[in-house]
Amino acid sequence: MGKLLRRYLQNPAALLGGVLLLVIIAVALIAPLVFPRDPLSLAGRPLQWPMANPHFWFGTDASGRDIAAQIFYGARVSLLIGLVATSIAIAIGIVIGALAGFYGGYVDEALMRVTEAFQTLPNFLLLLVLVAVFGSDITTVTIAIGFVSWPAPARLTRAEFLTLRNREFVQACRVLGMGDRQIIFREILPNALPPVIVYASVVMAVAILLESALAFLNLSDPNVASWGNLIGSGRGVLRTQWYVSAIPGFAILMTVLAVSLVGQGLNDALNPRLRRTIT
Repeated sequence: MGKLLRRYLQNPAALLGGVLLLVIIAVALIAPLVFPRDPLSLAGRPLQWPMANPHFWFGTDASGRDIAAQIFYGARVSLLIGLVATSIAIAIGIVIGALAGFYGGYVDEALMRVTEAFQTLPNFLLLLVLVAVFGSDITTVTIAIGFVSWPAPARLTRAEFLTLRNREFVQACRVLGMGDRQIIFREILPNALPPVIVYASVVMAVAILLESALAFLNLSDPNVASWGNLIGSGRGVLRTQWYVSAIPGFAILMTVLAVSLVGQGLNDALNPRLRRTIT
């Protein structure tokens, strides 16, 4: 663990991503302390420019709501959606990929055909269908994002299991009489997890972008202060009060960049030989 941390800290880009992510997490944690009021409540005159009023650091939107409050609370929403949706996607992907890679044959064929069927449709299009059918409250949106994001982790897990299932330690487990479930989840899976964990950062970044895209189209939960909802509310005044959409857009950019840099840093730390070969 110490060597992994040292290798991670030696990567300037990964270090920058970690600092950015810590800042975003801190913003999410202190939101109720800095802005105790409901972020969606009316706060002042609509469309005030940033710092035109010292009470509104980032100005107000078209409804007179404090943009800074929505940015702080939006960090909580985006991080929560990213974490929960990623957990759902990784969990489904690991189970399907592990079963396909371990058993092979007809099981592999059937599960991979299902995976390919999901991948034939763009994630966002399938997400639109799920939201249209089941509703757009924040819980449904989060589960739907996780549900449409599992195929890539499944294929990655399958590839890892295909390379590990015939190793000596697996053969030894069979000789010792271990059952398939024990071999899959106690022996092979821990060795297959590192690349899946690294890829989770990609899933999380995409999950944040998917929710923002839904909110921009007014298809996400309007009762939560999310960055996507704020961008959507500024769509009508984009030419004159561009800051309403630009500020949450910058927040999304920084969050996705931070998560991506952390994921790349973890990849370099877990695969130092590959990193030296590339450089």
